[in-house]
Amino acid sequence: MQQTLFISDLHLDPERPHILALFERFLREDAAGADALYILGDLFEYWIGDDDDAPHLEGIAAGLRALSSRGVPLYFAHGNRDFLLGEAFARSTGMRLLAEETVVDLYGRRALLMHGDSLCTDDHEYMAFRDMVRDSDWQSDFLARPLDRRRVEAEAARERSRENGRTKAPEITDVSLPAVEDAMRRHGVTLLIHGHTHRPKIHEFTMDGQPAQRVVLADWYETGGMLRVTPEGMRLETIG
Repeated sequence: MQQTLFISDLHLDPERPHILALFERFLREDAAGADALYILGDLFEYWIGDDDDAPHLEGIAAGLRALSSRGVPLYFAHGNRDFLLGEAFARSTGMRLLAEETVVDLYGRRALLMHGDSLCTDDHEYMAFRDMVRDSDWQSDFLARPLDRRRVEAEAARERSRENGRTKAPEITDVSLPAVEDAMRRHGVTLLIHGHTHRPKIHEFTMDGQPAQRVVLADWYETGGMLRVTPEGMRLETIG
């Protein structure tokens, strides 16, 4: 069966071993027969550099390598937690890194792929932080620090992110509809697929007099989730 799979926001972390095991099973079973697998960001809880020697990372890399070696194309878009993932890790697993905004053909329909955090333009505090950490000088300085120091700073950033999620209003941390429509118009598409907000749903709306869709992918905190696209249509599915 022709099918393309999309996942995001797995936040893989040794603190949740059941999700690590679920992802490894997903790669062996669900993804094995796919035309392609797209990972739209936040595959990891955080990424402190391709030189990270955390023990759980090798199992993840091995699973990705095994899938790519079977001939399944793997694509990765950076998220807000793993924007430092580089070419070295991508080469070691067989993944291809995507641009921040990528248009693909899905069985005759053009779709815009994004992680989605750049669409949260009402969260001014986060957007300022995003601009800072996406700066090449900031990244070079961070990656030059010792691994232990990077890990401590990443853990601190994770705690701040959790606190912001508890205190900010949901409408602030969600995507902005004007930003969504602007991105879709720039690329001339009526289908957008993204993650980041952890609010899975296929949104149907009208844009410039035409029907349009915005698909939000699920997170993998308790169970897994994916979008399965076939020539006949698409559906969000729970894994686990």
